[in-house]
Parts: sequence; structure tokens; C-alpha cells
Amino acid sequence: MTASVTLPPPDARFVLLHLGLGSFHRAHQAVYLQRLIDRGDPHWTLAGGNLRDDMPEVIDALRRQGGAYTLETVSPDGEYRYERITAIREVLPYEPGLAPLIARGADPATRIVSFTVTEAGYYLDDQGRLDWRSADLSADLQRARRGEAGTTLYGTLCALLRARRAAGAGPLTLLNCDNLRHNGERVRAGLLQFIERVGDARLAAWVREHTSCPNAMVDRITPRPPPELRARVRAATGWDDAAPVTGERFIQWVIEDDFIAGRPAWESVGAQMVVSVAPYEEAKIRILNASHSCIAWAGTLAGLQFIHEGARTPAIRQMAFDYVTDDVIPCLSRPGAPSPVDLPAYRDEVLERFSNPAIRDTNQRVAMDGFAKIPGFIAPTVRERLAQGAAIDSVALLPALFLAFLQRWHRGRLPYPYQDQGMDPAVAHAICDADDPVAALCADATLWGDVAGHERLREAVRRAGARVAPLAGPVVSS
Repeated sequence: MTASVTLPPPDARFVLLHLGLGSFHRAHQAVYLQRLIDRGDPHWTLAGGNLRDDMPEVIDALRRQGGAYTLETVSPDGEYRYERITAIREVLPYEPGLAPLIARGADPATRIVSFTVTEAGYYLDDQGRLDWRSADLSADLQRARRGEAGTTLYGTLCALLRARRAAGAGPLTLLNCDNLRHNGERVRAGLLQFIERVGDARLAAWVREHTSCPNAMVDRITPRPPPELRARVRAATGWDDAAPVTGERFIQWVIEDDFIAGRPAWESVGAQMVVSVAPYEEAKIRILNASHSCIAWAGTLAGLQFIHEGARTPAIRQMAFDYVTDDVIPCLSRPGAPSPVDLPAYRDEVLERFSNPAIRDTNQRVAMDGFAKIPGFIAPTVRERLAQGAAIDSVALLPALFLAFLQRWHRGRLPYPYQDQGMDPAVAHAICDADDPVAALCADATLWGDVAGHERLREAVRRAGARVAPLAGPVVSS
């Protein structure tokens, strides 16, 4: 492990560049840095920008406001608080070719580049290798061979690190702030695969020697800002903020302390700096993230709009509770290998957080990317329970819910557009059109890896359909 430098010299000013100025970053990572600034630590500031021109109004608003914005948080008992966040001191405009981002990343003052990516945005297959079938990834490979930046994380980092190496700007930490399991290890492996496919051996060697990629786990429910948020902030604070964000009161950040070029003193403001993030991320991914998707799919099938409505519906809440109790907890805490997380307490806390009516998180937001979430959030529990010879009836509820949800999409009956970066629409339609959709879903190797087609998986999902049917109608054709 690379030694960390927690505090820079007293007169130092270092920059953390974040790729992706969406709501989650501004309600999570920026908040931790704000807490440091509020404590009188001036050593680090944030810069940020986007890899694609996908939220121009928000970027424009942040630039007009000098990077400042309002964070609204709400507790489970409905207490609202408002905080002005000023940690982002530089909002970089989007430009094709990403010149502002590349220049900031190549500046010696920049010591950390962090990013928030969806599961599908890693373009990894079930073996953890880059999936070159992706048109975006293949296009970025050609751009990188021409010396250009791309639109994927790998295409962007390749260009940024090339510029940093050429400038002699020194080592850099690459920090994931998302839900991918073993995210630091996997982005490092994917990045090196990308650079090697580009054919830049010198850059690959430089990356191995001059970068670190700590694993990290993040947690805060951050719904898309509702249209009425701006007016609510103005009424409560007097600030006419064009880029406010909202989130729950709960916040957590667990980070492996492996920073090659220094870091902020995050541990002094509540972050957990650890040797291994694995048990924390397993608990969060399998309990929170998978249960979140369970409730979103079930709530959509039941005609509900918001997560809290599903979490307060006894049948749906019971599905999530049973999944965690029956199948996840036995995987994560076994005799002789207890989890450092109080798993039953965490389960109950998560379900209470989901029940918060003030958050108004939508099923549409949480239901997205099912083709990435099943292999990342759900399949590991199935695989481990099958290896133990244990029952999988409760975890099988989740793919049964997703299949019913997918069949609604297939028939054009979802109440909202469905976004899924990991889905091949032709494959998804073929699953739904199959004589036996359960068998087709359970045979998909992209979803299930080495347990695809397993008889016990297929039969458990078929049985689970009986519990899903009252919400959605029959899941399958027998």
C-alpha cells in the first residue's frame, strides 16, 4: 500500500478534480470537503466538470454562482436543513475534446482525480475485462490512438494522464465515488487494459508507477432535484439558487487509505479511512443497493411513483426484508468470519431511510440499469448460496421482479422511459418473447456468469413469480 500524506504543508493549496458534477457528488464528496473548509482547513479545493454535454443548464448555473449551491437535507422525521456549499471553486465548461478537464488534471496542484460512474459506465464483462463490443469504448480507443480525449471514463483518463506525464506534473490518485464493488482495483485494471490496447506502453508503465486507485464505498440517497426544490430553497433561505440539490440526512464514506500524492484530512470530518473497504461495500451493495432496486421494480409494478411508497407497502417491504435476512446476512457474516457491520441493524436502518416520505426519490431513478445491477448487486448472493447448497427463494424474488418489470417495458407499459446502459434491447426483447422467459433470463451469461442456466436458479425464480404475481400479473408462461 502506498503511504498517505494526510496534511500538506501549511501554505499548500491542492486541487481535487471531480469528473461528473451531478447531484450525488455535490451532496456527498463536496460536503466532506466543505466540512474541512468550515473547520479552517484551507489546503484543498474542488474543481469539476463533465465528460459529456449532458447537463448544460446545471453547469451554466454553477458557473454563474461561482461553484456555490445549496444542499437541502431532510431527516426521517421530516426536519429540513439548508447549507451553502462553496467547496467547488472551479467549474470547468464542457468542450468537445475536454481541453479544460485535461489541463486541470495535468496541473501539478491537482493531486486527486475522482469520478462518479454508473455500473454500466465501466464497460466490464463478467470476467472484469473491458467489453469491446461497446461502440462507445471502441470509438474512444480510436480517439486515443489519434491522441484525442474520449467520452468514456477510460478515454478521458488516458488523455488526462498522457498530458500529466508529458508535463512532469507528478503522481496522482484516481478515486472512485460510486457503487461498483472493488471499484479502485477494477478501474485500474480497466484503465491499463485500455492503455495497452491503445498501444502506449510508456504511459502504461507510468500509470503503474505514478498512480494509486483506492477502493471506496459511498452512501447517501440523493434523488434527482424536483422542480419545486428551487422555490423551496428560496422560501427557506432567501437564496435564489439555480442548482440546488437535496438528499437524506444520512451520509457515509469509507475509503482505503492508499493515496500516492496526499489527501484531505477526511477522517477529521467523519469519513472512515480503512485498510480494506470490502466488508463495508459488500454490506452496502447487497443490502442497500439491491434492496433499493427491489423496491423500485416492485413499486413500479404496483403502480407507485416513489420509493417511500413501496417501502411503506407491507408486501414490498417484506420482500426486501426477507431477501436480506434469509440470503444476504448468511453470506456476509459466517461463523469464524463475522462482519464488522451490524447487518440486522443496517438492514433496519436502510428500510427506514427508504421510508422517508420527504426524500421523494422516484422509482424511475432507482429502477434504471437493471442489466448492470443484477450481475453486480444480486448474482454474487445467488452464487454463494448455491455453492453452500442453501435455499435461494428470497434472493430469487429480485430477478423475478426485474423480469416482470422488463416484460412491462417490452410491452410498452412502463409509466416512464427506462434507461439501462448495460442492456442490449434486442436481447431483452428476446428474453421476454421466449417460450419460457424465466429460463431465458436465468440462462443469460451476462447477468449470471458461471451460474447461468443453473436449474435451482431457474426454479427459484419461477417460484418467486408467485409472490410477484399479485403486484404484476403472471411473470411467465409455464
